[in-house]
Parts: sequence; C-alpha cells; structure tokens
Amino acid sequence: MAKNDNLNKAAQAKKDEFYTQLSDIEKELRHYKDAFRDKVVLCNCDDPFESNFFKYFAMNFNALGLKKVMATCYASSPIVGQEINYYVTNEGQLSFLEGEEMHMEQDEQKKPYKIEITEVTDENKDGRVDLADVEYLLKNRKNCLTLLNGDGDFRSPECIELLQQADIVVTNPPFSLFREYVEQLMKYEKKFVIVGSKNAITYKEIFPLLKDVKMWLGPGFPNGNAYFKVPKENRREWANGVYDKNTGLVKFRNVAWYTNLDFKERHEPLLLYQKYSSKKYPKYANYEAIEVSKVADIPCDYYGEMGVPITFLDKYNPEQFEIVGSSRWLGRPMSEIAPKGSYVSGGVRFYLPIDKQDEITDNFDRQTDRQTDRQTDRQTDRQTLSLLIRQNRYQAA
Repeated sequence: MAKNDNLNKAAQAKKDEFYTQLSDIEKELRHYKDAFRDKVVLCNCDDPFESNFFKYFAMNFNALGLKKVMATCYASSPIVGQEINYYVTNEGQLSFLEGEEMHMEQDEQKKPYKIEITEVTDENKDGRVDLADVEYLLKNRKNCLTLLNGDGDFRSPECIELLQQADIVVTNPPFSLFREYVEQLMKYEKKFVIVGSKNAITYKEIFPLLKDVKMWLGPGFPNGNAYFKVPKENRREWANGVYDKNTGLVKFRNVAWYTNLDFKERHEPLLLYQKYSSKKYPKYANYEAIEVSKVADIPCDYYGEMGVPITFLDKYNPEQFEIVGSSRWLGRPMSEIAPKGSYVSGGVRFYLPIDKQDEITDNFDRQTDRQTDRQTDRQTDRQTLSLLIRQNRYQAA
C-alpha cells in the first residue's frame, strides 16, 4: 500500500512540475547574498540545465563566494538531457555529444544525474560567465557530472547524502510533496529558500513552523502572483488568462517563498494608524479575540489577541508581533455555544456575532484581503484561515 502511495505521489509530482523564472529568483535571492559566502548550495528538484536555480548559482558563483553548487534531477523529469545532450559510455560515465554521428537512446537520455561545481571561470573570454562556460567547466576535472544510481528522488538515500553535505537548499519542490520536502529539511536542520503554495500555510505540518518562527515567508512574489514555465509534456487546458501560449508561462496565485534565512526587511516595523474601539473591532462569538479584517487596520494600541487574515504573514515582524495560533485549531465549535440555525455554518473558524457581521462589513472592506483566501478555499476545499496574533510593546531601534 505504501509503495502504491509513493507511486501516486511521484505521478502527481510530475504533473505539478513548473519552472521558476530567473528574474524571480534574482529578486528573491538578492536579499540573502551574504548568507551564501563559502557555502555549499544544493538544488535538488530540477534538471540542472533546465533549472534557473542552477543557472543563477553557476553564473553568480564567484560573486556570491560559493564553495560548491550541487544539482540533481529525477528520472521522471520531462526535460532531462534536453538542453545539453549527453550519452553514457561503456564504462557508465557521462560524456557530451560532440557530433551528430553519436546516437543516444531515449532510455539513456532520461537517466537522472547530478552536477557538482567548485569553480566557474570565463573560459570563452566574452566578459561574462554563462552556460557556455559552465558546459566547458563540466568537462574540467574540478567539476563533476555523474549518473545517479537511483531515480533522483529527493527522498532517495543518495540524494539525502547530498543534502547532508549542503549548507543551503534552494529550489522549487513539487507542491504536492511540499509537506515531505519541508519535513526533510527540518530533520537535517538545513537552511533553505524554496517556493511553495500559500495554501501550505494552512497545513498542520507547516503552520507550527511558522508560528514557532522556524521558517517564514520571503519578500518575493508581490501579492502572491507568480509566472512559471510549463514543460510542453505537461501543458493542458487552462482557464482564460492563466496560460500565455506565446511565452509558455502559467500564472499562479497564492505563491510564496519559504525560508529560514534572515533578511533586513523582515525586521521593519509595520506602521499602524488605527485606534482600538469595541464598536470598530467586535469580538468573536467562539474565541476571546477581536476581529481585524485587514492587516492595515491592526490597532496600534491593542495588545490582546487579534484575528487577522493570512496576508499578515507578508508583513510579519517577529519583534513586533507574536503568532498565537489559528482559527483552525483554536475556534470552539459553534454547536457548543449557540443553537443550530442561529449562525451560518462554515466549519472550524472564528465566528462573529450575527448582529456584528453587517456592521463590520460597513466599517471595513473585507473583500480585498479575503479574496485571495477564498480563492485558496475553492482550490483546496478548506475553510478560510484566520491567524491569531498578539502585538508586543515594540519600539523600533
């Protein structure tokens, strides 16, 4: 049964294979440049020559002061071996195709491999380091391109061994395997910068890590919108406005960077202007906390518990606020405190008293901050999540 489950997950991982744009990687990783000096970086979820993560680190190897970059692909990747062709020698080693007379069978072309780079130089003297230089360097004795023994899955023993060698992991893992991927990073106590769905905030395995400040959201992907490249083999019918056939890019909402590397902007205070009043901020019926329907409306003078939308995590400063929990686990069932039919049933969440719901709608535009969450709910069949926070008596340095 477990084997079938793994096979199903592998099939799903292949379907949700999307490639991050180099421009998005550059925008995010510029916040952590000092963290990479003299470090070993692992990109373990893409074909090294297709992955823009690998390209970024290869082209910025010297500028970042890296010690080593390692990248792996897995057997089911639809683009293995497509950008720089190779073949397998009789000794089982990889070699690049040097001429048209060399033929590579399809099963050979799909074998997963790893790349390790320990130096990058401008070999063609064109004033920049690009993939042409990297291709040359892969034939250099100081750099290593070898076949993997297994299928290249990040959970395989040989890939775990590579993970143990790494200081920082940077990649876009399959969203369907996000829980397992993060669990592995935590188990081996790795630093990381990875892409994931904002839906993951609601996972019972992920939310405690955010609450306990073991990881947080990176500053990239404004408003959660991102555009990813889709392999031709995985293209399908999309809703209007989602897929651009001219660029081959798919628009995703609710996408985030997850990391445990610190960055300056994370410690900037959220400027607050609103003053607390009981009329403006009603209390929930099933939990002792006030409702704050927009992050911008967090009162500056209230230090009790507050329910806020998950968009708060984009502005979260750990010195200014404490995450107490979420509505999914703290809200009392309404059936325990109110007769059936006296409230609108909506699962486990925080509820406002009926007489306060119209009132708060007049005071605040709830739709803007909740729209993203409702889109998430439709996609995942989950109820809207409210974060429970408490403001510290914070003073900016």
